[in-house]
Formats: sequence, C-alpha cells, structure tokens
Amino acid sequence: MRGTTIKSLFITIHLSLYVVLLASGQEITLTGFIYNHEGEALEGATVAAYPAKTIAITTANGKFSIPINSKKTNTLTVSYVGYITKEISLSSQDFKTPMNMLLQPSLQELQEVTISSNIDKLERREEALNIETVNDDFIRKNMGGSLMESLERLPGVSSIGIGSGQSKPLIRGLGFNRVSVIDKGIKHEAQQWGADHGLEIDQFRASKIKILKGPASFIYGSDAIGGVIDILPPPAPKENSLAGAVDIIGKSNNNLLGGSFNLYGRGQALFFNTRITHQNYGDYKVATDRVSVYNAPVMLNNHKVRNTAGRETNLHLDIGLIKDHIKSTFYITNTYSKSGFFANAHGLEPRQVDHELHDRSSRDILHPFQKVNHFKVINSSEFIWSANHKLITEIGYQNNLREERSNYVSHGYMPATYPDNLNIEEDLERKFNKDILSANFRDILWLGKHNLTIGINSAHQDNKISGWGFLIPSFQQLNTGTYIYDKYEINKQWLLHAAIRWDYAKIQIREYYDWFESKNAESNSAPIYIQRSSHQSRDFNNLTWSAGVNYNHDQLQLKFNIGKSFRMPIAKELGANGVNYHYYSYERGDINLNPEQSYQADLGMTWTAPSWTLEATPFFNYFQNYIYLNPTADHDYLYGAGNQVFEYTQSKVMRYGGEVSAHWKLYKTISTEVAGEFVYAQQLNGEKQGFSLPISPAPSALFSISWSPEIKRLSKTSFSVDYRVTARQNRIVPPEKETPGSQVINLRASTSIHFGQQPLLVSLQARNLLNSKYFNHTSFYRLIDMPEAGRNIILSLNIPFTIK
Repeated sequence: MRGTTIKSLFITIHLSLYVVLLASGQEITLTGFIYNHEGEALEGATVAAYPAKTIAITTANGKFSIPINSKKTNTLTVSYVGYITKEISLSSQDFKTPMNMLLQPSLQELQEVTISSNIDKLERREEALNIETVNDDFIRKNMGGSLMESLERLPGVSSIGIGSGQSKPLIRGLGFNRVSVIDKGIKHEAQQWGADHGLEIDQFRASKIKILKGPASFIYGSDAIGGVIDILPPPAPKENSLAGAVDIIGKSNNNLLGGSFNLYGRGQALFFNTRITHQNYGDYKVATDRVSVYNAPVMLNNHKVRNTAGRETNLHLDIGLIKDHIKSTFYITNTYSKSGFFANAHGLEPRQVDHELHDRSSRDILHPFQKVNHFKVINSSEFIWSANHKLITEIGYQNNLREERSNYVSHGYMPATYPDNLNIEEDLERKFNKDILSANFRDILWLGKHNLTIGINSAHQDNKISGWGFLIPSFQQLNTGTYIYDKYEINKQWLLHAAIRWDYAKIQIREYYDWFESKNAESNSAPIYIQRSSHQSRDFNNLTWSAGVNYNHDQLQLKFNIGKSFRMPIAKELGANGVNYHYYSYERGDINLNPEQSYQADLGMTWTAPSWTLEATPFFNYFQNYIYLNPTADHDYLYGAGNQVFEYTQSKVMRYGGEVSAHWKLYKTISTEVAGEFVYAQQLNGEKQGFSLPISPAPSALFSISWSPEIKRLSKTSFSVDYRVTARQNRIVPPEKETPGSQVINLRASTSIHFGQQPLLVSLQARNLLNSKYFNHTSFYRLIDMPEAGRNIILSLNIPFTIK
C-alpha cells in the first residue's frame, strides 16, 4: 500500500508538470550555418540553446537544426575546438530566417585540466558539487599502470595501488564501496570490497571523465557517499565517416608492451565504434632490495617484486542509432586480466617461496595469481520529446568472474594434503561469480527557470562463491531508489539546488559450512563441520536530501552545498568470517550493522583572471556510524596461523579538509601550477576514539611548470616538470605503520608530428625520475614495507587515421 501511494504521488507530480510544460510556450526549430574566418564550413561545431539546454552538432556543410521554445528568452552558444566560443541573445527576428555565424580562431592556450568545451564549463559553474573533468588528451599525457593511477594528478584523487597493473579509486580518503564508478551511465559492479581487487576499466577507452568530489547519493545511490568517477562514452562519429586510431605504449619499469586499435564509422543514422586493447607486462621494480613480511626480511632479486607480472585483453563494440529526437546505443565490453600476487605475501611463509622458480623469469605468472573477467552489455537511450523535455534510460547487465588461485596451504584443522574427493580444483582458493542487472530512468524537464529531474535507479546482484578458502558468503542484493532534483535559476548570477531521495535495499546472505571437520570447541564430542555463515536477511530504507546555492559573476564563482547521504552495509561487512591472506588478518563481519549516515558541507570558490586562476574547495563531513575494520587483541588459531582478528564495527567520525589550486600564465608559452590536498579524520567514540581512519592519505602538494613552445613542423608541443611533496602520515590506526614523507619528480613531454596529412601524437613520461625510495600510505603493499615503483619511462604513440 505504501509503495503504491508513493508511485501514484510521483505519477501525479509528473503529469501535472507536463501539463504546465505544454502550456508554457511554442516549440520551433532554429536553423543556420557555422563558418570560420576564412568562410569554410565547420563540421562538428556544438550549438546549444539555454535555458532549455538542447544541443545540436553541425553537419559537413556547417548546418545546424535545433529545437527551441520561442516563448522564452533564449541564448545560443556556439563552440568549436580552436575557436572562440560565441554567445548570442536571440530575438523574435532570429526565429524567422536561417542564421549565419562566424567563429574566430582562438590564440589562447588551454591549461591541461581546463575544460575545453563550453558545455563542460557551464556544467562546472552550475553543478552542485565540486567537479573535475578531463579528456583523453589528459589521460594520454599522464597514463599510469591503470586508469586510477592516471587520474592521481588531480587534487583530492588518489588510489590504492595493487602492484603494477591494478588500482582502485580514493576520493578525499574514501574508497571501496564509498565511491561509485559509473561507466556509460551504469554503476560498475565488481568486487569493490577488496583492496586487492582492481577496477576493470580500459583506460584507452575513456574519452572523458567527470570526478565529483563529495557525497552524490541523491543522484547515484548508496555507494556514492564519498564521490563519483563518471566515465562518459565517446561521442558518436560524424556523418558519413570511417576512421580510427592506433595506440602503442611501452614502459621501462615492468617492460610493459601494449597497444589498442580503434575503428569507428557512421552513415546517416547508424554508427559503430570498436576497440581491442592488449597489454603484457613483467614484474615491476622498486628502489629497495628487501622488504619485511611477518617481521621477517625478504630479499628481492634485482629489485623486482617477484610474480607481479600480468596480461590484459579488452574488447569493445558500440552500435548506435541517431535520429532527430532519438539517440540509442548498445555498448558491449569484455575485460580480461591475469596478474600475479607478490609470492612472499599471500598466505605463504615468506622464506618458503621457491626463489629459483619465481626469479627464473620476470614475465611468467605463477601461483599465487588472480584471473578476472568482466562482461558488460549496456543500452543507453535519449528521447527528446520537445525543447523542454527529454527522457534518458540506461539498462545494463554485468558479469564479474574473479578467481584467486594458489597452491594449497593447510591452516588450522584443514587436511595436511588436499583430498582427492573434493569437487573443487586444488589450486582454486577463492572464486566469486557476480551477476548484476541495472536500470536507470531520468526524466528531465525545463519549466521556466526550473530544471527538474525525476529519476529511478535499481539494481539486483547475485554473487556466488566457490573454492577451498572462505572469506565472505554468497548473497543476493536488491537496491532501488527514486529522487527529485531541481535547479532553479533566480537570475544569471544565482542558482539554487534542492534534491530529495528515498532508497530501499534488501540483502540475503546464504549459509556456508566448512568442507573439512574441526575440533568441537564446546565439547569433547566428535569433530564437526563448522558453520561460517547462516541464512540472514536484512532490509534497509533511508531518506536523503541535498540543498545548495551557486553564485557566478564575472570572474568569481562560488558554490555551497549541504546534505545527508547514506551507504548500506555490504556482504563482507555483514558476513565475513575467514582469513584474508592479503592483509594477514582474520576478519569477522557483524550482521547487525546499521547503514552509514553522513552529513556534509561543501564549499567551492574560484577566481578567474586573464592570466591566472585560484580555486579552493574545503569540506566538512560527519558520520553518525562509520563502518570500518577494527583490529582487536585476539588472534585466530582455529583457521589460520595466529592471524590477528579484525572485526567490523561502527563509530562516530569527523572528517574535514579540502583542495586548493592556482594556475599562472607567466608568459605566452610558460605557465605554472600549484595544487594541494589535505584530509583530517578522527573517530569520536568507540574502541579507537581519538584515532584516525585506516588508509587515510597524507597531505600533499604538487608544483608544476609547463613550457609550450612553437616549433616548426610540430604542434601541441609541451614540456612540464611535476614536483610532488607528501607529508609524513603519523595519524594511523594500528596495525598500520607510520609512513615517512616523500618527494618525487615526474617529467612529461608531448607533441604532434605531421607526415603530410598524417598526424602522430607522441607522449613521453619519466615517473619517479630520481628513482626515489618512497611509500604511499594508501598502497596495498604498505604493510610489508614495500615502496612504490622505481623510475619508469613511459612512451606512448597515438596514430589517428581516416579512411575516405
């Protein structure tokens, strides 16, 4: 009854608003042509109408056709890369005849992280949260071992490194299931709970990425309590085109060789886009010859972290349709990787590793290792009903198959030798097979000064487990939420935001019994098969809200946002009961945990002048019941080898910090940048009152200088030096170790070389130029005193081509 009432209420509101919309004005189609200063037609220019925010792209002859509402005061903006954006206030006369517009070339050089598109600039001015947007050019110039390592240059963004080929995102010190990764509109679902579980995203495929810093639960749901990494799809190809690109990359530190081939094309309405990527890398090197595992010294052969080699193969296919008022695209992706775990630190005694075997080759992958395959099908569709009304739908299916394989090692009462009759492969330690169905619907309306979005998100997960090791149980989970979000434009300077969202979630945990007998601790009777997990079911519901204001006037931009967000406990936090060999711990969940609830205030301040820009984005965050893994004084001897017991618990937590950045254009070809970030966290009650939170990043600052000379026969040439200073991190939660401060120098150079009509984009990086021995407090291997990767020379080539 309650669900029916809520549904009826939303339908009534929607229909009422639609009736108002129909009466608000008359829709017409505005046409025109866009030329450059030499009279040439500009194909692919962006024409946008405001406040309706409808968009059109010019055809091969520079023509555009865009639906608008003539009853409103409309502004038209025209943008094209390399040209000055033009903004026009429309009059009634403009609606009667085609418009001809001339764009002048821009001589202003763009900063590396500056938004090149006028639409992106407008979005940043109007977005409630602090946002960074980067494109494929930024990713290419800063390409690391994974997509998240390529984004670490942005203030407030860091990663949990997992060897040389995997990492997962942190935004302002929050990660795992507190940061949502959105891929083509659908939340990327894998095994986010594990620090050793990477992000199955092909960074060659990422053409544009938005990073929202701060809680975005009111739009994206539960896991966006810390922020969002939104990976946008590439734009549709131009009409009657067939083109592509070849990317080649090599890295010196782990002898990586990789390539990516892209081919795309379009007729009139139908288009396709394909890509295949493959990378092969060996063990990576660090600036030390020994580490410490279980307080035992472990020697490294030639500074190589043995058994960290890997392979990666990614396949992509997009098929789409574009008509006057409809755009629909199917995205099909399969990402596969196989990578090794450091042989001395995965449940093995550090001195029992076969050094002769593991050090024989730096490119083989021996036990222990992981295999991950992520398959994804997404349909994203956009229906434009009128100049003031559009509907966006995103429907997706994902399958994440992850296997951890290791030589059988008995602990506790496990048999000394592997049983012949056990129906599990002898080297299959753990297996997770997760199916996910997702659906999003967003109905967007422009009603006078209101920009209203009514949305629904829903997802169903089924995660099955296998293997001779146990950590988390199988489970099924349902999440669904509905929201209303309104942006109200008071005038050109002031913009108000308000959102309210209701969520419902249900998780069902399945029972699990050990496959081996253990001694009955409660009596002297016969051994028993111990139950690690029982049938459990939990229901959650929550109401969240957000409110904010934006002020934009000439050079000054201000934004302030407050809100409440939440995150439901995940299966590991509720039902874990086993040894985590990666963290040398025995972990226990708590089925009675409550959802996290967070209150946050965000402030954004930007001042832009012709030759310099200043920006500050402070925040304050209060958790009523933050969930974290708490180390206890107990040790487990039943299942492990005396591992310390960690239990999931909750406490009140206060967090505050922010980012600051400044850009100066010192001369026509020389610019400099300073960016800093800081996060402070403190537990306000519980067993660890007064302590920080685990894996909290240390304060850091980046100093950079860039030179962009004009060189004959070259274009887009730039040279830059980055100097990053990271403070000591002494606010820890034992058994974490304090991390000393560090200083690292990185170099970057890039240019475009033309061979006739064929361009060749070249990017060269030297990461950790001085081969410094330094530690990252958020690194997966920090617990064993493993420093970050040593010097790494990265060369990448991008060769675009056009087939006539």
